[in-house]
Amino acid sequence: MSVADSDDMTTTVAGPAAAPPVTARPARTPAPTPRWWADAAGFLAGLSLIVVTALWVRGGGIAHLGGGGWSAVEALGRLAGLWASDLMLLQVFMLARIPLVERAYGQDRLARWHRWTGFTSFHLMLAHVVLITLGYAAVVHATVLAQLWDLIVSYPGMLLATLGFAALVMVVVTSVRAARRRLRYESWHLLHLYAYLGAGLALPHQLWTGADFVSSPAARFYWWGLWALAAAAVLGFRVVLPLWRSGRHRLTVSHVVPEGPGLTSLYLRGRGLDRLPVRAGQFFLWRFLDGPGWSRAHPYSLSGPPRGDLLRITVKDLGDDSSRVAALRPGARVLVEGPYGRLTGETYRGGRVTMLACGIGITPLLALLWDLRYPPGAATLVYRARTEADLAFRTELDWLAAHRGVRLVYLLGPRAGDRPSWLPAQYADNTDDGALRQVAPDIAAHDLYICGPTEWTEAARAAARTAGVPAAHVHTERFAW
Repeated sequence: MSVADSDDMTTTVAGPAAAPPVTARPARTPAPTPRWWADAAGFLAGLSLIVVTALWVRGGGIAHLGGGGWSAVEALGRLAGLWASDLMLLQVFMLARIPLVERAYGQDRLARWHRWTGFTSFHLMLAHVVLITLGYAAVVHATVLAQLWDLIVSYPGMLLATLGFAALVMVVVTSVRAARRRLRYESWHLLHLYAYLGAGLALPHQLWTGADFVSSPAARFYWWGLWALAAAAVLGFRVVLPLWRSGRHRLTVSHVVPEGPGLTSLYLRGRGLDRLPVRAGQFFLWRFLDGPGWSRAHPYSLSGPPRGDLLRITVKDLGDDSSRVAALRPGARVLVEGPYGRLTGETYRGGRVTMLACGIGITPLLALLWDLRYPPGAATLVYRARTEADLAFRTELDWLAAHRGVRLVYLLGPRAGDRPSWLPAQYADNTDDGALRQVAPDIAAHDLYICGPTEWTEAARAAARTAGVPAAHVHTERFAW
């Protein structure tokens, strides 16, 4: 079956529909992100590893390595530990919500790098423990287990470091994909916070017993400074800034609107929302002060363009705290952290644009359809859902089709079971990239925005690249944790 020839999949609106309530543009749009921010942040990250290695060399690392034997093993263990500590702190900086870093890379990319860096840091930490223990055991002619026990109970700060290591093991184990799928988001998020505890407990043993710290004022200055900056970044951007922003804008629930099965829109009012530095397509971390569970934050995208007096988010009931949204009462106070994300009009070049949405991924793309200044008839939305009842915002989409010429393509049905695909099962005779070309024959010249579950987004992105869309013109946001 051809996607382009399927009449029941493409909606054409003959007459005007009633204008939906969220149509106004923001009073003030944040300034574009300077391109050099990403280069500067990447340079500083690479520089930190170079500085750590240079301090190790200055402390005799190369000389010990050249001497061979167990002295070389100890030297490699020290270097592995220093790299592990540096990468651990880089992890903290990645997800400290630093505005410069967030706007340069986007939360989506930072989360992937955070994961890779975390596993690399953990493996280096394991290498550090093994190599140091082997080296020390060989020097004193002790068994490995006896030497490990002696290190833990006899060396200053090592007991704390062991507890910190145990906390990091728990974080790593629960971060494996198979384990994450079995955990509720709230449980996983709480366990993940123990990474901060693990990193903090590791600090004393480095400063009290580490050869690269005890003998070098420069190393102590560098590491104390790096730890202090990491702590300041977390406190400043994860605690102080959200509290200040929430107090400044005083967001409260205005009203709640059901959008479809298990789908609820929440309208929020506040003070001076025109001064909130947010773009359509971005998301916040939300805490609703309505009773138990208020401390747990959840990422929800704006489903309409930001206005000077009103914000809208749309939440799908996934069986966790998201079910609370439908029961919120007008006047309930809201704490926000953000905005985050780079799925915004800042990347739009003008001209033709195609958007691929799956499920709740429609929310940021709908906001972009309102916000982007594309010519009449230059935008296409492909909306993937299981059934017609699962399609949300039909009134708004019909209005956009009638008044701005947005072409709507609805792809309904269960997912294909024989291969990873962004298409439903009934279109299994189409290739993923071929279907994309049917929707938009000149897709390679379009800006392409994709939002949905991780596997679906990856399949859609792969199809776009095969269809000839340059990587720089493919903009994605994954709905996963």
